[in-house]
Amino acid sequence: MGDMTNSAVDFYPKNQRSDSNHAGEFGCSLNELRSLMELRGPEGVQKIQDTYGDMNGFCRRLKTSPTEGLAGNPVDLENRKQTFGQNFIPPKKPKTFLQLIWEALQDVTLIILELAAIISLGLSFYQPPGERSEMCGSAAGGVEDEGESDAGWIEGAAILLSVICVVFVTAFNDWSKEKQFRGLQSRIEQEQKFSVVRGGQVNQISVSEIVTGDIAQIKYGDLLPADGVLIQGNDLKIDESSLTGESDHVRKSADKDPMLLSGTHVMEGSGKMVVTAVGVNSQTGIIFTLLGAGTEEEEKKDKKGKLQDGNMENSQNKAKKQDGAAAMEMQPLKSAEGGDGEEKEKRKGGSAKKEKSVLQGKLTKLAVQIGKAGLVMSAITVIILVLYFAIDTFVIQKLQWLPECTPVYIQFFVKFFIIGVTVLVVAVPEGLPLAVTISLAYSVKKMMKDNNLVRHLDACETMGNATAICSDKTGTLTTNRMTVVQAYICDAHYKEVPEPDALPAKSLDILVNAISLNSAYTSKILPPEKDVGLPRQVGNKTECGLLGFVLDLKRDYQAVRDLTPEEKLYKVYTFNSERKSMSTVIRMQDGSFRMYSKGASEIVLKKCSNVLNSAGEPRMFRPRDRDEMVKKVIEPMACDGLRTICIAYRDFPGSPEPDWDNENNILLDLTCIGVVGIEDPVRPEVPDAIKKCQQAGITVRMVTGDNINTARAIAIKCGIINPGEDFICLEGKDFNRRIRNEKGEVEQERIDKIWPKLRVLARSSPTDKHTLVKGIIDSLCGERRQVVAVTGDGTNDGPALKKADVGFAMGIAGTDVAKEASDIILTDDNFSSIVKAVMWGRNVYDSISKFLQFQLTVNIVAVIVAFTGACITQDSPLKAVQMLWVNLIMDTFASLALATEPPTEALLLRKPYGRNKPLISRTMMKNILGHGIYQLTIIFTLLFAGETIFNIDSGRNAPLHAPPSEHYTIIFNTFVLMQLFNEINARKIHGEKNVFDGIFRNPIFCTIVFGTFAVQIVIIQLGGKPFSCVPLKVDQWLWCVVLGVGELLWGQVISSVPTNRLKFLKEAGHGTQKDDIPEEELNEDAEEIDHAERELRRGQILWFRGLNRIQTQIRVVKAFRSSLYEGLEKPESKSSIHNFMTHPEFRIDDSQPHIPLIDDTDIEEDAALKLNSSPPSSPNKNNNAIDSGINLTTDTSKSATSSSPGSPLHSLETSL
Repeated sequence: MGDMTNSAVDFYPKNQRSDSNHAGEFGCSLNELRSLMELRGPEGVQKIQDTYGDMNGFCRRLKTSPTEGLAGNPVDLENRKQTFGQNFIPPKKPKTFLQLIWEALQDVTLIILELAAIISLGLSFYQPPGERSEMCGSAAGGVEDEGESDAGWIEGAAILLSVICVVFVTAFNDWSKEKQFRGLQSRIEQEQKFSVVRGGQVNQISVSEIVTGDIAQIKYGDLLPADGVLIQGNDLKIDESSLTGESDHVRKSADKDPMLLSGTHVMEGSGKMVVTAVGVNSQTGIIFTLLGAGTEEEEKKDKKGKLQDGNMENSQNKAKKQDGAAAMEMQPLKSAEGGDGEEKEKRKGGSAKKEKSVLQGKLTKLAVQIGKAGLVMSAITVIILVLYFAIDTFVIQKLQWLPECTPVYIQFFVKFFIIGVTVLVVAVPEGLPLAVTISLAYSVKKMMKDNNLVRHLDACETMGNATAICSDKTGTLTTNRMTVVQAYICDAHYKEVPEPDALPAKSLDILVNAISLNSAYTSKILPPEKDVGLPRQVGNKTECGLLGFVLDLKRDYQAVRDLTPEEKLYKVYTFNSERKSMSTVIRMQDGSFRMYSKGASEIVLKKCSNVLNSAGEPRMFRPRDRDEMVKKVIEPMACDGLRTICIAYRDFPGSPEPDWDNENNILLDLTCIGVVGIEDPVRPEVPDAIKKCQQAGITVRMVTGDNINTARAIAIKCGIINPGEDFICLEGKDFNRRIRNEKGEVEQERIDKIWPKLRVLARSSPTDKHTLVKGIIDSLCGERRQVVAVTGDGTNDGPALKKADVGFAMGIAGTDVAKEASDIILTDDNFSSIVKAVMWGRNVYDSISKFLQFQLTVNIVAVIVAFTGACITQDSPLKAVQMLWVNLIMDTFASLALATEPPTEALLLRKPYGRNKPLISRTMMKNILGHGIYQLTIIFTLLFAGETIFNIDSGRNAPLHAPPSEHYTIIFNTFVLMQLFNEINARKIHGEKNVFDGIFRNPIFCTIVFGTFAVQIVIIQLGGKPFSCVPLKVDQWLWCVVLGVGELLWGQVISSVPTNRLKFLKEAGHGTQKDDIPEEELNEDAEEIDHAERELRRGQILWFRGLNRIQTQIRVVKAFRSSLYEGLEKPESKSSIHNFMTHPEFRIDDSQPHIPLIDDTDIEEDAALKLNSSPPSSPNKNNNAIDSGINLTTDTSKSATSSSPGSPLHSLETSL
């Protein structure tokens, strides 16, 4: 080692000198390294030995030092980037604006409109010989009025213009959406940091900064950012399934298999590697290149060295421009989840059906139904118009079809056709998908500020439906700042940290060594950043707490570590969830070995056969002593909410050397040095956040690896359980015993008996967490499927995070593996951010509902007006161009205005919508119909009596190219103003009275409303022929505004009519019903079923069946609920008594488990239990915080609407 560091010093200056010549400078070329990384295992070791001698030789060739790393001077780093490439894979080029325009033009309705407009344009330039026009029937009369026929082309041109407008707006929306995704992507990537050694110091650098030759420190939970060769490793195991498909973890060691590949996950252990290939040259990069992601990069490689320099700069800037500063940085499986850009395009194309979330499924279904209705209406309109014209001209006027009249007739038919298409355009709510996207994109952007980094769009909206959250304890509910506050050392229990003199010197030395050496060397305590702050804890927080204990004992852990550097550690058994302990073996001076161990106190104490007494000498430690220690030391500590950690050691002779791989024989006969109690205080904002969750109908469960007493103490502090409630807290072992049958298989019925009351699962393994989440999601015992959110930070939380409806990974403490499996990353690791996510999710849902309520009112009115107008007056009162303008306000602007409402705390006061909750509630239906009636009444009054009221010429029955009339202008203006004021009404969907509440908190909304109003004035006063408008006088304008404001007053009338009186109202836009899904589909793994796809496939058939059933249920439930709410502040308390009465099975006597024990790993422990004097009824004592007489449950998983079989509500429902 020594000579190596010297040589490092030698070659750095040389390195700067010889900057001129390129590849010759390093002792190995890019291709050599690439081919080296393609070798596996022993071949790789052989190749390194043959070519470079050994690892030191290899490092020398790469001009780096295994201990000091690179010097880190910018010239050298830049040079390495030039020679070996950068650690970033160029993203796919985003679609250009022109491509997006082209895509927007593919819309069928728009194409039909364009064709009609072109035909109309062409015909308007054809002039039939004038004197014969009388022969073509009276309907064609007046064509020549005041030379107006010159302006015949205007309508066609205006339609084309409007279409262009719509297309541009759509394209622009898509483009900005795409841009946001790229921004999000790069934000996710910038979050990713990695530890490398530079100039002898460990630095955290962004993954894109890693260069070939860097010495990277790898540890449990990392996602490897580049290819490398292992220099030194402790117990390292890698999951290479992402590259090789091999599911077993691969053991890596410097002498047997040192090849580490980018994109693979570290599942256990730690180590150091020298980076050999980055970016497109790494194994993942090569795969990406084959997939075509990095083609541009490859082309650049072919250009000459001169150009290469500039090009690299270019590609860097280009990436920055695309907001992907670190685009796609080695996120190996990103492509599987779709680089978010493509994912979006697919979502638009509908090809990625997988992407569809619950909400989108409901919307697609609704849009399809509305579209069909619109198509039927428009077809009928066209047919009626054509028939009316034909009968009028050829039957009543008895005219012949003359060849010279053909163009005139065709013009009529085209006009009818355009009217039909316009009806269709207005009927089809193309703003729906837009509203969803805008709402989600807006929420995602704002959620960033609330410390939620959303990786998958749907997660945001699913979160609004969440009914259960399974949270970790450490770091999420607590601050993750560990401090040792109690200790039991040398037969004495210290309630605070003891003075160093109080302990025997020998014991103190052993303790200090045990803590300093048996912890990751990356865990350190650094001085505070500000003079007044607390010292900074870097690395594993539990270890930092122990190191802090060493400092409190006035000793220096760094000095101990310097005597035994990491390379000299003989063998390390790293911490993992099976062992729940960590051990380090060192070689003593006399050649013998000593192993230090630390870990969960119950587990390590079981393996101790000696303990240090008050003089610091080992004495016998029998099971009886252990039980006493558990009772007198560990349980009291745990009940104070402390984590207890036992520290122990064992000596081995130097020869014969023990078989280190036989772990069970090594981790035995330990000598206990002491037990420490570590405090991790609850975050101050957590109890409040949990209370909000419980009000919002979300059950919070704590799943932790800690001791059950600690977990319960913390759960009470957080408010997850309150004294006097009938909830259960289980240990992982009991949980498994209760849910598995004799064969050891998990049974859903058994889980269903436990999960509704389970609040704390302690000493749980990641598989327990996964089992619990899966059990809750698959459970059918509630009336609706539970939507579960899970938090996780460890590598082994991956399965649970993937299984959950929404997986939250910790941004600070989380491992890369957890982040990769998650949907949302909590950048501040804080539970209260989850509550914010719930608010945003519910807000998305409400925004969509607001938009729907507005959109459907306009649709119904516009379609009916166009339809009846066409049938009665052979002409739609709203012209094609006007319809397109209305469509633009309705669809695009309204979706912007209503989809960007900020969330309010009030959203947390209601229960979650189920997955099957209809999008359009009965209150909304009432609003839609109510406003529709008002608008239709006004418009038809104006249409048929407007000329007399305003004393103007009638606009009905005007000839083909007649000039626009004041009459129809007033109708158009009133229509638009009513929509504008109704947009304000649409802000509230739960029947609130005050529609202006918080309107100024949404500047976008105000801007759009005022902007639309201004444009409307311009259109009316200056729109002229293209918009078929005539300038109006002030008094006419005032009347139009008054009729518009009438909407607001009428809104108040509607909201005062109680919804439950209107029995005829229907809901619309349901999700899929559980009973509608065939058995075999339910049996498949849920991940393969895609809800939206199935809804589309089967929805139509089962639509009515489901609809009727839900209506009955909801009607009953609503009636029941409203009576509950009136009588009670809290709906839970009443319902909980039903739950309690109707679930006698929960009162099974907890004390005797009747199920045979499955994990009989610990026969001695059971024996100990029998020796133990206390009767085994302890679970019951623990589990019910206090066994009170009345169990007032706030079991929110079954809220007031819950109708469990047997409850009075259920019998009522069945009778209905």
